[in-house]
Amino acid sequence: MKKILQQLFEHKTLSRQQAKEIMLNIAKGTYNDVELTAFVTVYLMRSITIDELQGFRDGLLELAVPVDLNGYEVMDIVGTGGDGKNTFNISTLSCFIVAGAGKKVAKHGNYGATSVSGASNVMETLGYKFKNENGKLKAELEETGFTFLHAPLFHPALKAVAGIRKNIGFRTFFNMLGPMVNPAKPSFQLVGVYNLEMARIYNYLLQQEGKPFTIIHSLDGYDEISLTNDTKVITQEGEKVLSAEQIGKRVVSPVDIYGGTTVDEAAKIFLKILKGEGTWAQNAVVLANAAMALQCTGDFKNYNAAYDAAVDSLESGKAFASFQKLISLQ
Repeated sequence: MKKILQQLFEHKTLSRQQAKEIMLNIAKGTYNDVELTAFVTVYLMRSITIDELQGFRDGLLELAVPVDLNGYEVMDIVGTGGDGKNTFNISTLSCFIVAGAGKKVAKHGNYGATSVSGASNVMETLGYKFKNENGKLKAELEETGFTFLHAPLFHPALKAVAGIRKNIGFRTFFNMLGPMVNPAKPSFQLVGVYNLEMARIYNYLLQQEGKPFTIIHSLDGYDEISLTNDTKVITQEGEKVLSAEQIGKRVVSPVDIYGGTTVDEAAKIFLKILKGEGTWAQNAVVLANAAMALQCTGDFKNYNAAYDAAVDSLESGKAFASFQKLISLQ
């Protein structure tokens, strides 16, 4: 690691193969915590290259526990995290709305490294048991339209750095990797990013994958549609900027989408919204993200039709029913 760090301190970058080997070594426990912290810190001080990101991803995917969901075309809705905004669990809630609207979702998530409550925190608090047994994951997907993949159970390297990420408390390049290493290999992805540079990198990488995708970035720094400002939307067809009124019918205030100060508080907010008891602003934000995800599947003639399907899923109780069924299977 000393040699690698020297190379990086001299402002040199890693090749794709070097980055892959480092990720494989991280998973093996080759480096100690001090070395890993120094390595991760380099990328807090400079941008990651596409070769480096691809190499890290190659390493994670090579070691990943395989998932076979019986040929189902699944969706993932995931933010990179690290935007420092501490919102409630918008993408996870959106997943249940999408499942309630009839689309299969395999959500890839982790504990919050830079926020109070990540997807894994809220799911665990509400009674979900993490697992990586293929048969159980498939059964959940078939019966509820949703299954959850807790990243450290599928990626040994993520488990190895979990403590370091939490202690650093800043976003790291592992935030960038999360949406790219879902072992279920989703057919459709809605990816939220915290800045425009990451949007550009993801656009390049996802174009190469050749699957339908939508990248979103709220122009005031959120890694999801926040409705606090305009949203940059990038798909394989191109990019555009949409106003809060266009995609969510209204503008909301940052305080409206605050996620609380504890995991328990975040879980209470989550359940309240999923039961259809959220505030107007909370519902609007979740519905906008879910609608954008539904539109990504290509099954709706336009965004408004996807939005109507999202509203029906939440207001009819289908989204909450999907969640209840999932928890009953644990």
